[in-house]
Amino acid sequence: MIHWAFIAALAATPSPPQSAPGPQDPPEAATTLEDVVVEQPRLEEMVREFIGEVGAPAARRGLARWHDRLCVGVVNVRRELGRAIADRVSQVALELGLDIGEPGCRANVFIVFADDGAALADAMVEESRRAFRIGVGGLDRGSAALEEFRTVDRPVRWWHISLPVNADTGQRAIRLPGDEGAPRINMFAASRLSTQIRDDLKKTMIIVDIDRLGDVNLAQLADYLAFVSLVQVDPNADTAAYDTVLNLFDDPAGVEGLTEWDASYLTSLYQIQDSPVLRRNSGGQTSVIAADMVRDRREAGEAAPAQTPPEAD
Repeated sequence: MIHWAFIAALAATPSPPQSAPGPQDPPEAATTLEDVVVEQPRLEEMVREFIGEVGAPAARRGLARWHDRLCVGVVNVRRELGRAIADRVSQVALELGLDIGEPGCRANVFIVFADDGAALADAMVEESRRAFRIGVGGLDRGSAALEEFRTVDRPVRWWHISLPVNADTGQRAIRLPGDEGAPRINMFAASRLSTQIRDDLKKTMIIVDIDRLGDVNLAQLADYLAFVSLVQVDPNADTAAYDTVLNLFDDPAGVEGLTEWDASYLTSLYQIQDSPVLRRNSGGQTSVIAADMVRDRREAGEAAPAQTPPEAD
């Protein structure tokens, strides 16, 4: 049974009206404030900082995205709730141009609900460690990140597996355990700015700890799961300065779901990965994704928020 409640919005209680000062009240003295200079950070800087904070590619690789048909599986929750979550993740993926598998397809996004997320994660890694660490570098975030995945308490935890592939053929570009020989790739060009090799997401494993969801409702949770299903996200990212669904568990009342900022990041990542430019180099990816996000935000008329001036001593 689901242990979290759907919280109805509470109507704000109006403040009592202020009474006018009586004739016996002395007039308030005027206060002269010194000029306050508010420095507004450039939008480009904010975007770059967000990408650097959130992005969590596999070791020595660039940011990965889905190219395969997406199939979402949700287990250990009532069927209608699981279907609602799978539908929402699939809807966001469709908006990014991805193909979605038919009902009954073999899941490559696994979302598992549990009463004790850490215990389940530990058991899964203990039983099938090779499913998380395949034994080849550059497919995941490494042993330290896996140890954190299985031990740290979080409402939601995730693990991504990615794979370098030939962008022209879709065939994998590295040798895996059990292969008789290394893949051969006919290079059409050599460039420091582009490569035939791209990084594809192949599997996302997510564990939702029911007892830690607090006041989060189903719609909010589904949007959060959509984001971490479709991009490689650092679970330790500090996103308080940004308008993003990743702030959900720090501020459930202030986050409705995926934001315009989130949508811009998702769209920019998936667009740049479709071109041969800067597929692998993470620094180059950041520059191109940032430029695309900045253009999108400016077209939407969004200005970078002003920094709060320091308090006077």
